[in-house]
Formats: sequence, structure tokens, C-alpha cells
Amino acid sequence: MSDNHPPYGGYPDPNAGAWGNQPDPNAPYGQQPASGAPYGQQPASGAPYGTPPASGAPYGQQPASGAPYGTQPASGAPFGAQPGAPYPPPPGYPGQPAPFAPVPPPAKSKKGLIVGLAAGAVTLTLLCCGGGLAYVAFGGDDKDDPTPIASGSTTPGPGTPTPAPSESGPESTGPDEPSNNDALTARYSSEMSAVCDGGAILNAAPYTGPSSAKAYVFSNAPDRPTFWSQKSFSSEKSYYVKSADFASASVIGCLKVVDGSEGTPKKCQYKASDGKAVTVDYISSRYTLTFYAAKTGEKIGDGGTVTAPAARCPSFISYNKVTMKSYAAPDSGTMEAALDRFLK
Repeated sequence: MSDNHPPYGGYPDPNAGAWGNQPDPNAPYGQQPASGAPYGQQPASGAPYGTPPASGAPYGQQPASGAPYGTQPASGAPFGAQPGAPYPPPPGYPGQPAPFAPVPPPAKSKKGLIVGLAAGAVTLTLLCCGGGLAYVAFGGDDKDDPTPIASGSTTPGPGTPTPAPSESGPESTGPDEPSNNDALTARYSSEMSAVCDGGAILNAAPYTGPSSAKAYVFSNAPDRPTFWSQKSFSSEKSYYVKSADFASASVIGCLKVVDGSEGTPKKCQYKASDGKAVTVDYISSRYTLTFYAAKTGEKIGDGGTVTAPAARCPSFISYNKVTMKSYAAPDSGTMEAALDRFLK
């Protein structure tokens, strides 16, 4: 090695060694250069020796940009940095995308915006009309506009036909419907006495006239004004009705005691069941007989006054053990005579 050191910043000694594979100046002529390529071989670019550069500018001419050699590019990028503009595609590859070329963003379709606005309008309409929330099925941007599928309520709109009201109207009450709040369906003949309390019997026969009428008669007593007992009369009468056929009765006769009509008690002597002697006050009174239509409770006639005589003590008597009183029953003969006159 040489002891000659170049000044600071100077070129190295050509005889000091090969920096960066510098060829040996003392090598014999014709030796292959350090690059490894033989002398006279075509450059790697493929262009023959002496061919001008591809830019068309003669050797040694200043570049077309006008900037002197060694000046930093106008883009402001440092040396060696990739320029801001994309590199031109290399020759010989038509259609191949240029390297580092930015891919333009896909064009936004306006269909999605239009469909979204339409879906919002449908949803607002359904909510205002009492319907449910609308569900919209969307496709791709490049496809046809989607068809909104909405679920709504069954409330008929302005154009929905409404069913016509029934021409038959409400069901008729029919002849058996009660017009009396105290009407009932009798199960026994004794329940027909409800007519005497202002009621009616729904399953009784309708009253069509006295000639074909069947009748029952009930009576109360001064000590039991709300209790009605059935009165008997001859079974040979045309208006007689058996207990089993109570529903065929169409007339109810009510014998109601006249308040304050009690007579002077008659003292009757009897022997009780225990063998002791008892005295019972046997009392007379008066009754009014009124006839009603069993089915409707409507008053259809008056039977007059029927007495309850107590002139003679009966062989058998029912009495109140506390008051020791007994009230005479209405006279059966007078009652039958009143029935005969009315139901003849």
C-alpha cells in the first residue's frame, strides 16, 4: 500500500486499491473488467453501442425539465424518494396496470339513497296509520330497486270494503221472553202462587179465554200474609187441573185477606196430643178473589168477596201454640161459585 494519503475530500489514490471493485490500472490490456461482463458485450439495456438515449436528447444535453444537473427535483422530494406522480407503464405490456397507480374509489350509486328515503316514507306512513314497523329488503347498489316488504295492522284503510251490517238485526225476544222482572219457571204446582205476589209463570199456558182455561187458587191468612196455600175444589169442574199437569194452567185465582176484617174469636175446646185440654180462639175474616193470567201476571177478572166463617168449631183445627189463635179458611162453596161465574 502507498503511504500517500489524499487530502480531506480528495479522490483516493488510484494505486491504493480498488474501492467498489475499481479495475487495477496495472492489469494487462484486454483483461475482463471487474463487473464480470466481457469487453465488447452489448449493455444490459439491449441497445447497441452508440445508440442515443430513449428520451431522444443527444449525449450531454441538459434534461428537458430545464433544471441543471444536481438540482433537487421540483416536487420537493429528496433524492431517491419516489416521485408523487405514478411511473409510466413499461413498454411491451399493453393493458397491464401501471405500478403504484392509485385505484379510483368506486362510484357511489344514488339508488341506495333513493331507496332509503322511500323506506323512511313507508315507515312514517305506517306509524301514522296505526300499522307496524316496515321491514325493507335491500339488494346490491347495481341491482334494480328493491321492493319494500312491510308488516302492518289489519285496520281497514279508506279503500277497504267494510262488511255490511246484518239485515236480520238483533234477535227477537220471542213470545216466551219475560216482560216482568219477577217472572219465573215453575217446577211444581205450588210455585204457581208467585202470580199472587206480582210475578208470572214463564212455562204456564197462555190465557185465550175462560171456556178452555184451567185454574189454580191460592190463599194467604191474617197471621201469614206472605204464605200462599193451595185451595182445593171438585175435580169434576172443567177448570180443574191435576198437579202433574200444572203447566197447562192459564188462570190463577188469588184469595187475599182483607186487613182488619177479623171477627170476634170463638172459643173452641180441644184435647192436645199430650192429653191436656186447650182452648183455641177461632177467628173469622173476609177475602177478595182476583183472577190473573198465569203466563203474564196480568189481571183478567174479579171473583168478589169470599168469607171465611168461624161460626162452628171444626173437628180438626191447626193453631198457633204461642198466641193460641186459628183463622178460618175461605169457604170452598163460595170460592167454587166465583170460579163458575168467571170460567163458564
